[in-house]
Amino acid sequence: MAEFEKLIRGSIELNKMFMALKRTAEGLRRDFGEVENLQQSLTGAKGFVKKAQERIEQLILSDLSLVRPNAGLLTPNLSREGDGRDEFVLAFSGAGNFVRGISHFAITLALRTLGETKIGMVYSPIEDRLYYAEVGEGAFLFAPYHSQRLRVSKSDEQFGRDTGCPALDLAFVSAGKFDIIKLPLTDYAEVCAGELLVVEAGGKVWQDAGDLIAGNGSNFGA
Repeated sequence: MAEFEKLIRGSIELNKMFMALKRTAEGLRRDFGEVENLQQSLTGAKGFVKKAQERIEQLILSDLSLVRPNAGLLTPNLSREGDGRDEFVLAFSGAGNFVRGISHFAITLALRTLGETKIGMVYSPIEDRLYYAEVGEGAFLFAPYHSQRLRVSKSDEQFGRDTGCPALDLAFVSAGKFDIIKLPLTDYAEVCAGELLVVEAGGKVWQDAGDLIAGNGSNFGA
């Protein structure tokens, strides 16, 4: 157990989930190198990325079964019922960027228990950066040789933009890089972990007219 405790600040469970993400990301980095060679055929690249998404799910499932063997699973492609208590929420966020050879994408993973998100992780495999949070424990950024607590900005401006990767957009709000973002409510799996990041970093998340809005809470009517 000590080896997990030394990896990142947080529970043993969180560290095991991170190790599963890291192993899965190794293959995704190789896939990204391949997709860059397919740019002359966007159709071919899209098919390649779809297979990459399926591999992500297959690779990480075996590892997650060691964390909570009876947990259910929710991804954009499949839903699996478990014991009715725990559920992993997994998505590949930023697939549109990936297919065009743009490195701004992430694997996002959350653990929900009895309907509440307990752990949220957004991992950028190319930058090797992990944004993570545990309920009641705060939000953090972990990268090689660099780890810090995350806080939303204190600005009353409204700087933010859609980068094509909802999971990282939410992570940027939690890190104070964006003041506020508005995302269409498309797939819950892409935003589940990011919502917890924002809240644990002191921000707010709410819905308005079919959109998901996340911000620092300053002068936005949240």
